[in-house]
Amino acid sequence: MPAITVDNRLELPRIEAPDAATTVARPVVSVTSAPSGYEGEGFPVRRAFHGVDLALLDPFIHMDQMGEVDYGPGEPRGTSWHPHRGFETATYIIDGTFEHQDNAGGGGVITNGDTQWMTAGAGIQHIERPPEKLVQTGGLFHGIQLWVNLPSAQKWTPPRYQDIAAGHQVLLSSHDGGALVRVIAGEVAGHRGPGVTHTPMAFVHATLSPGGELVLPWNSAFNGLVYALRGRGTVGAESRPIELGQLAVFGAGDTIRITADKTQPSHSPDLDVLVLGGRPIGEPVAWYGPFVMNTKAEIEQTLEDFRAGRLGGIPAESLHT
Repeated sequence: MPAITVDNRLELPRIEAPDAATTVARPVVSVTSAPSGYEGEGFPVRRAFHGVDLALLDPFIHMDQMGEVDYGPGEPRGTSWHPHRGFETATYIIDGTFEHQDNAGGGGVITNGDTQWMTAGAGIQHIERPPEKLVQTGGLFHGIQLWVNLPSAQKWTPPRYQDIAAGHQVLLSSHDGGALVRVIAGEVAGHRGPGVTHTPMAFVHATLSPGGELVLPWNSAFNGLVYALRGRGTVGAESRPIELGQLAVFGAGDTIRITADKTQPSHSPDLDVLVLGGRPIGEPVAWYGPFVMNTKAEIEQTLEDFRAGRLGGIPAESLHT
C-alpha cells in the first residue's frame, strides 16, 4: 500500500492521548459489511455505506472502495463521461493511477496517495479512467471515492477542482508511535489538512501497526465513521471487532478509539482505516443516480437541465471513453 508513508513515525508530531477523565470515548452504534459490485465500465467496488441510514451518514452520501485489485493487461477500467450536481466528490488513490477531466477545466493525474476534490455544485460533467499505459500493462489499483453532500444554499455554487498531492497531506503519529495518521481534509488534533471543503468535515487515512492504538480527538459536532481498508482490529469504547470491508458508525463523544489486532492476516500486515466525520446538514435528501438535491422537483429540473445541455458539453479535446 504505497500511500504516502515515513521511515520513522517518531519524528512526526504526536497526537497526545486524551485525558480519559475529561473526554468521552464514542460508542459504536453499528458495524456493517460492504457488499461487492461494479462501477463505471466494470471496475470492482465495495459499497461502504450499504445498509446504513442516511441520517447517520449525514453529511456523507455514498462511498466506494475501488479495488484492491491486481489487473492483468487490458483489464483496467474507468468511467465514461457522466454528470453530477449538488455535492462534492473526493477520489483518493492509494495504489495505481487515475486520470480525471471535467468540462469546467479541471483535471489531472492522481496516483499513490493523491486526492482529487471535485465540487460538482451547480453542475459538471467528468470522466475518470486509468491511463493508457496502465490499461496495456495492468497493475495494482486501490482507491476510495467519497460523496459529500452540500447544503441547499451551496448546491448552486460554481464547480471547482482541487488537486491534493500526497506530499501535501499532514502527517502525524499516534501517542505510542504505533499509527501513522494522514490528514487529507479538515482539522484533527489541531492540525489542518490541505483539502478545502464547503461542508465542515474531516477525512483521515490511518495505518496502525499490529497492536498499535490510535485515540483521535474528534469534533463533538461531527458524526464519526471508521471504514477498514485492510487488516483487523477493534473500534470504540467497547472494542467492537472490525475488518476489511466493514464500516463502524459511532455515537456521540469526544474521541474515536481504534486498535489493531496483534496478529494480522498474512496479506495485510497492518490495519488501515479511513476515519470520516462531518457536521450534519439536516436537510431532506433527494438522490437520483449522479444527482443529489433536496426535492424531487429539483431532481426533475436537473434531469431537464442535463438533457438540454445546461450542465455543459464534453470538451472537444477529451480523454477517451
